[in-house]
Amino acid sequence: MDLSSSGLRVLRQIAESGSFTAAAARLGYTQSAVSRQAASLERGAGTVLFERRTDGVRLTSAGLTLLRHARTILDSLDAAERDLTGTAPQRERVRLGVFLSAGAALLPTALARLADRHPQVTVTTSEGTTPRLVRALRAGSIDLALLTSRPPHRPPDGESPRLHIETVEDTELLVAAQTTGMFAGRTSVHVDELVDVAWIATPASNSEPLLGVWPGLPGRPRVSHAVRDWLAKLHLVAGGFGVTTVPSRMSAVLPPGVTLLRVEGAPREVRRILLARLPGRPTPAITAVAQALMPTT
Repeated sequence: MDLSSSGLRVLRQIAESGSFTAAAARLGYTQSAVSRQAASLERGAGTVLFERRTDGVRLTSAGLTLLRHARTILDSLDAAERDLTGTAPQRERVRLGVFLSAGAALLPTALARLADRHPQVTVTTSEGTTPRLVRALRAGSIDLALLTSRPPHRPPDGESPRLHIETVEDTELLVAAQTTGMFAGRTSVHVDELVDVAWIATPASNSEPLLGVWPGLPGRPRVSHAVRDWLAKLHLVAGGFGVTTVPSRMSAVLPPGVTLLRVEGAPREVRRILLARLPGRPTPAITAVAQALMPTT
């Protein structure tokens, strides 16, 4: 089997990104270069590694097997480079992926707790939707991931081996609206009143969900603004340009001019916050970060 390190890096990025185009953009390659690397990998492995689907690219069972070995090989190469160049880190680094509202709602408190308890551990973060973070975990690009789940709380993917999952907490989904707008002075809204309102949502794709619109809303929602940044979304709400859904724990970081409403006439929407990692024994640094992310008792 003749496999190059550059080919293995392409494999890892395709697994994380879910498409050749996105992998090329992240690696700084052309799409044709990534396609050639993928074809070369399959020739070298002597089997099909990639499944081309309408919603992107997924690794076959053989591709996932190779990915597990690629993570180990690439980590070893990176460690060898650090040793040879004398740039071995003095601190233990953990790569944490977070869902789109966790940066404001969970991360600052957890990182402060970690710095107090384990100052030798440093955390780098990346943001994404739950499907993207799961792919990043599988690809070995992150060590831990904060994910969200809705009932009936099935596993975040169907790959094997299953991810190690812990529940952080449950949080209720609410609607954020302008304080002085059409819902001024209210603490709740009926679901029927939300049918024709303008929504501020996170951009969606074939493989990523639409976030920001009340789940199960009848008809096609009127999305007036599609933005990923939470601060931008909430300031658009404060300006009266639409409403959006937020987890209840966001109440502590709302900008002026935004109020939270419970939704009546529809089932209560609860989102479970999960902490996920690859199976196996975690490093002490990963354990320290996981403990810092858990609620204090």
